[in-house]
Amino acid sequence: MSRLTTHATIDAAPEGSRPLLEAVKKQLGLAPNIFRMVASSPAALEGYVGLLGALGKGTLPAATHERIALAVAEVNRCDYCLSAHTYLGRNVAKLDDAEMAANRNGMSHDPKADAAVRFACVVMERRGHVSDNDLRAIKAAGYTEAQIIEVIQHVALNTWTNYINSVAQTAIDFPVVAARKVA
Repeated sequence: MSRLTTHATIDAAPEGSRPLLEAVKKQLGLAPNIFRMVASSPAALEGYVGLLGALGKGTLPAATHERIALAVAEVNRCDYCLSAHTYLGRNVAKLDDAEMAANRNGMSHDPKADAAVRFACVVMERRGHVSDNDLRAIKAAGYTEAQIIEVIQHVALNTWTNYINSVAQTAIDFPVVAARKVA
């Protein structure tokens, strides 16, 4: 059970959040629990939906978004996000199980995507304090500076969703995937 309110319906959410929830529902076919929980703050929901929309217009492939989300969720041990992004990875981005397992381990079987996932993990591990060699590596894989910035923004967005779901203990409304236990 969630420790923060997850509005049972769109109509039960604050009035300022309802149009955003309707837009999410129109795009996804439903308004997942994370959106209905964040809806308690129309400003936070607007920021979340806005950043998702803006990054969706970026130049990184949608599959790379999911790969980064899986890597970040595993590091942060967020079962909600692992569940959601495994579902989206499989059903929207068409990633196979072996690829998603690699992503959860901070890598990819696709050489170009591997550079993005590894860089995302370095950004997380070093809290943004990456080396010149780290930047050279992602650039050598063919990423532009705009795409590098998008990778960093995906790390930030996914870290936020991991944290909010962990704090709230949001009820998982996707097939459940659990983070590996840390020794």
